[in-house]
Amino acid sequence: MTVICQRDGGDLARTRRLGAARFEQAVRREITRRGGCKPSLRILRHLFTALADPTGVIAHRPGALERVAFLLQDWHTATDKLTDTETRMTRVLDELKLTDLATSLPGLSAVGAAAILAETGDPNRFATARALVKHAGLAPREKLSGTFVGRTKLTGQGRPALRLAAWRAVWGAQRSNAVYAARYQHLTTRETNKLTATQAQTVIAAAILRQLHAVITTGRAWNADIATYGSHHRRQVALAA
Repeated sequence: MTVICQRDGGDLARTRRLGAARFEQAVRREITRRGGCKPSLRILRHLFTALADPTGVIAHRPGALERVAFLLQDWHTATDKLTDTETRMTRVLDELKLTDLATSLPGLSAVGAAAILAETGDPNRFATARALVKHAGLAPREKLSGTFVGRTKLTGQGRPALRLAAWRAVWGAQRSNAVYAARYQHLTTRETNKLTATQAQTVIAAAILRQLHAVITTGRAWNADIATYGSHHRRQVALAA
């Protein structure tokens, strides 16, 4: 649509005269310029075919394309602002000398870590990692009343923006971090107290907050063995050795 609306000014006949091959090349150049890899050829071919489609109210197409052009302009502006914001966020992370520590968690990007720390402030102000998880509203809470025991749910309190930042970090971490992937697999397949996909991802979000708190407050990079078994297990292995 950028090629049609901005390159050719919404002139469908002009775009059609390019031919299917040149139209595909123009779209590929535009996608590459924006950091993409390749277009969906199915959508591209259907769109090119629609350029010469005589059905519908043809007189309305210029106005519709003009609205699309405005939407594309708004989208480009928002994308540029987002890129600028992310650049400034990671620059602050570099200035605090926290980038290497934060990104030592496989799957957690500098932008993801900066988004979390923007909501937490200095992690050292939390006495424990659990306090940070509770601040995000990701700590579980049992529903108890006398002899009644209800389902355990999240508190839902704390900072929603921090909870969202941790939740977004889950997607990259779950794919790139073998410890989190194994944890997710275990939680969703175990026979007793099997969790849903969303519940398991919530557990991983809380784990990211706890471990990010640990690496920053201790100044030590993320360690897969500690993340899997805990520091107590590591001490036992060292003593046995």
